[in-house]
Amino acid sequence: MRTENNTWTIIKKEFARFLGDRQLLFTSVIMPGLLIYIIYSLMGSGISKMATEGANESVFVRVENLPESVAPLWENLPATIMVPQTLTQEDINNLESKDLNEVLVRFPAGFDTLVASYNPQSGEMAPNVEIYYNSANNASSRVYHVLEGSLTAYENQLSNRFDINRADTEEAQFDMASQDDVLGSILSKLIPMLILMMLFSGVMAIAPSSIAGEKERGTIATLLVTPMRRNELALGKVVSLSGMALLSGLSSFIGIVLSLPKMIQADTQGIEIGLNYTSADYVVLLLTILGTVLIMASVVSMLSALAKDVKNAGTMIVPFMLVVMFCGLTPMFQSGTPENLTAYLIPFYNSIQVMTATFAHEMKWMPVIVMLVSNVAYTGIAVWGLTRMFNSEKIMFSK
Repeated sequence: MRTENNTWTIIKKEFARFLGDRQLLFTSVIMPGLLIYIIYSLMGSGISKMATEGANESVFVRVENLPESVAPLWENLPATIMVPQTLTQEDINNLESKDLNEVLVRFPAGFDTLVASYNPQSGEMAPNVEIYYNSANNASSRVYHVLEGSLTAYENQLSNRFDINRADTEEAQFDMASQDDVLGSILSKLIPMLILMMLFSGVMAIAPSSIAGEKERGTIATLLVTPMRRNELALGKVVSLSGMALLSGLSSFIGIVLSLPKMIQADTQGIEIGLNYTSADYVVLLLTILGTVLIMASVVSMLSALAKDVKNAGTMIVPFMLVVMFCGLTPMFQSGTPENLTAYLIPFYNSIQVMTATFAHEMKWMPVIVMLVSNVAYTGIAVWGLTRMFNSEKIMFSK
């Protein structure tokens, strides 16, 4: 009986402590469900947008020798059919531009007759339908898959009496996207997220112990009673933390770049493709990383200053970390980067979009400038806020 009473006393004590701590209650009970709802809702909107991306773009399908049997299959095609067309090699080569919303289809002359007379047992090559497109262009790629799917279904009905995109020579190429565009598309969706994660890991490893740790150890009081200005202390903390986090992030980034050929299962040509980035691209990437880590260190420093100790700082930083990680995932759920410059005023999201455009060889200077100016401005605001915190005895000596 006594054991049961003692156990019940401990249970009540722990629940009273848990329910009485508003911050712990919020981060443990309310925040997980709230964040899952917000993030999954945004991801759902992003996936839906990605699925319909380019659906309203005009796509022209230029067809040579369109058979009467195939024409009805393409009546409701989400594109404009242009026949009759005589396709030249120049037309095919023009598809290398990913800005061209076109798909080229070449049927053999007398396709219906060839299909009807073809004998699979003869050993002869079946009639071949050639579909040229650019996978780096979302609209072109989308219409290609619709065309290829309809022809595959029709081919199955005819017991495989014709082929689609059969490579009769080693030089045959139907996806006209360049290797640079393909690699750029891969890197633009993968690397920005990895960079953001590495930068945040560097900040998380340093910032809590630098401010919350000093509060916990009591050494922050020594700094606050020195003749040093509080804004100098705040700026020094942010810059030093940013520098250390930047070194950590750059180290990780170098490792990522060196491992890219194996990551994308490419041969040594992958390295040559990667070197096609210009010096301006590398400068933009470096400035973006620097601006990102500055604001990241500033926000984490403010949260660390609010915390009572290092453990409490880690708990407070979790929601911020999830928001940053979600921003890193956005390139996977979108096509291209925003044209509206106001999107580049959003912290972290703007950095991700600039890095995405840089890796995709689509970098423009105006979004870069807006991103850098806004990140520097946000860093200044955060340093000012951190200075106010250092001036508050209630915050700096809270227990």
